[in-house]
Amino acid sequence: MSPGARAPLPEAAPVGIEVVRSRLALARPFVTAHGTESAKEVLLVRALDAEGREGWGECAALAAPGYSAEWVGGAEVVLRRFLIPAALAGRPAGVVGHPMATAALEGAIVHLRLACAGLSLATWMGAVRERVACGVAVGIASSVDDLLAEVAGLVDEGYQRVKLKVRPGWDTGPVRAVRAAWPALPLGVDANGAYARSDLDDGPLAHLDHLGLVEIEQPLAPGDLVGLAEAARRLITPVCLDESIGSAADLETALALGALDHVNLKPGRVGGVAEALRVHDLARDRGVPLWVGGMLDTGVGKAFNVALAALPGAGLPGDLPASRRWFAEDVTDPWEVAADGTMAVRPLGTVRPLPA
Repeated sequence: MSPGARAPLPEAAPVGIEVVRSRLALARPFVTAHGTESAKEVLLVRALDAEGREGWGECAALAAPGYSAEWVGGAEVVLRRFLIPAALAGRPAGVVGHPMATAALEGAIVHLRLACAGLSLATWMGAVRERVACGVAVGIASSVDDLLAEVAGLVDEGYQRVKLKVRPGWDTGPVRAVRAAWPALPLGVDANGAYARSDLDDGPLAHLDHLGLVEIEQPLAPGDLVGLAEAARRLITPVCLDESIGSAADLETALALGALDHVNLKPGRVGGVAEALRVHDLARDRGVPLWVGGMLDTGVGKAFNVALAALPGAGLPGDLPASRRWFAEDVTDPWEVAADGTMAVRPLGTVRPLPA
């Protein structure tokens, strides 16, 4: 089923769209090859109709343009100056790029239209699961002992897959230590594009390839699809792409080159719900294993991610941690992970007021 084949939503034109900006401290710093996140710069979009119904969307951009070219300050400017005025006027915005800002606005409008139709996001998308399998990402730790302690806690919480962030200097040794402690744990690594093709020879990527991992995510730079195709050919471990896939067309190109085995789908990275559905449908039709990633999302973004993870093509555990993993208090009712490592598929619910 393509996005166009899903039931059309009411053309509920918002009478007001606002940007909500806040900052939430993280429960723990999150360290990756891109840098350290100690707080979530929250950027939400709220769309209202004449009946007082509302829809919410979340911008996935981080505080600095490290993961991608977008950053939260720039996304706010694009929303206020270009995207929102165009949406209220009912005309195309004519904006090139800025998928995370676009996704936030699209998410709010889709959510509003679903409220008008009396539908849940998951039902409209075509969800086939009432609960979804949850994995969790673990940042770069200050020591191997600290890493082992953190992973132990997450294993006890029941997560079905653990993904370790790696970078040059923090890779083979820490991953070996975790694998030795939990030989049967579904374990993956995420390099965020930090390695070079030469690391496929006798470097970290070659060494990680023999540790029984479920996948190596984004081993090389996002634009190096030729190198990623080489990695997919040479590595025994499945190669998963994240930053390289900004659209269904990107996935089509990567598939033609043989540059991936799995795909990580993030609605913010691909520009919103409509394009996320195209990516999902293409991966499902081509038989490519897919899972749903996250971006330190609040409960607003989590609602969209969980709905996507309930679709038939999302067969692998996603990065879907409980709210408490990142926030002392989420902006919605907390999302919980059960002892069996699953999360309930549910509506977004009420969004609480955020500190300015």
